[in-house]
Amino acid sequence: MNITVPKGLKKDEMYGYIKKELSKAAGEGGDDCAFLANSSAILNLFLQDINWCGFYLWKKGRLVLGPFQGKPAQTEIDAGQGVCGTAAVTGAVQRVDDVHACTNHIACDLASRSEIVIPLKKGDIFLGVLDIDSPIKSRFDEMDERGLTEAGVLITGYLLAEKTFFQD
Repeated sequence: MNITVPKGLKKDEMYGYIKKELSKAAGEGGDDCAFLANSSAILNLFLQDINWCGFYLWKKGRLVLGPFQGKPAQTEIDAGQGVCGTAAVTGAVQRVDDVHACTNHIACDLASRSEIVIPLKKGDIFLGVLDIDSPIKSRFDEMDERGLTEAGVLITGYLLAEKTFFQD
């Protein structure tokens, strides 16, 4: 996979490219873990000012670390614990402008200042979360939330179609 990020993209254009590259990665078929690894790499490549990007996968009632880009991270998160665990329990996007003001934040990188977590779900099926951190306070806005939610829908659709990685 050879990806070149065009220079000078507006944010909405960037999310269009992200969806295009994620669709290409999904079209290559193969293993779900490889797809998630490439998905985190694509997001890391396109998104500016981030320091962690990856997946936590829902297994046996808790979130388990999946493919990611960044510093080593907590390997398991209980439902309701931290921003990711809150997204798992509520099924809602969590956008935190200042993680230092968040009492239940789990720090993988002490440089992180803001975080966005996108639940990967379709109907009643919950697969896990997409978690992205930034060293910049209030890094994520409504356009990021919309673009990353759309990316999450694409990723979830691929994983549900494949039905391999999430079988216990």
